[in-house]
Amino acid sequence: MVTSDTALSNLPSGLRSSLLEEFGHIVSNYAEHRWTSAELYSGRFCEIVYTILDGHARKSYAAAPQKPKDFVAACRALEANSSVPRSFQILIPRLLPALYEIRNNRNVGHIGGDIDPDVMDSSFVVAAASWILAELIRVLHGLDTEEAQRLVDDLSERRIPLVWKSGDLRRVLRPDLSLKDQILLLLGSASTKVSLDNLLSWTGYKNARYFRRCIRELHENRFIEHYESSGEAELLPPGAEYVTRLVAKEIEQQSK
Repeated sequence: MVTSDTALSNLPSGLRSSLLEEFGHIVSNYAEHRWTSAELYSGRFCEIVYTILDGHARKSYAAAPQKPKDFVAACRALEANSSVPRSFQILIPRLLPALYEIRNNRNVGHIGGDIDPDVMDSSFVVAAASWILAELIRVLHGLDTEEAQRLVDDLSERRIPLVWKSGDLRRVLRPDLSLKDQILLLLGSASTKVSLDNLLSWTGYKNARYFRRCIRELHENRFIEHYESSGEAELLPPGAEYVTRLVAKEIEQQSK
């Protein structure tokens, strides 16, 4: 069975680790509203993906990422690989130059307009990188689209500076925070529903009655969705916005 830990394990470690590391930088910076940083990592991500596609077509992977002298021309050359899946031949090679363009020529200040272009650019980068990663996993492991996307969701878990993770265990590194804040941070660090038993265990809180009261209040305020039938909880958009502000405040305090 393919898991988030074994995803892309058939690639050389130098490519796999680099790809997942750059993808992690993209999603974590985006989650923390570091728009420019999220865009910056897309260039390296593109170079790694190019190296993987080129190696797949040649049936021999390079040990480490390679940067073509002319990235756009190199991607166009991938379209001549008719023996590979069409997404490897056409779709991804045509998407990579657009991502690369964001990195090289859109990383500047913008004036005017109602929406910050950096937000739009970063949103595109995250969506495109997620789709590319899911397609790589789907093809290289022979999975269906739904399973590949689930693995990417696992890999996309928000890297929250306040949350430490080791295997199935998580801890909020600021025990002085309120229980509600700790619950939201823990849910924010997960990409799927979390059981209340795990949440209670992760917080280390002893008063289960007060814990469930906090869950009810967060649910009533639409910060989380509490699934009573399954005993699980999931972060809702207002809760995600609150977590983003909480993390941004922590980063600001650490930088002083």
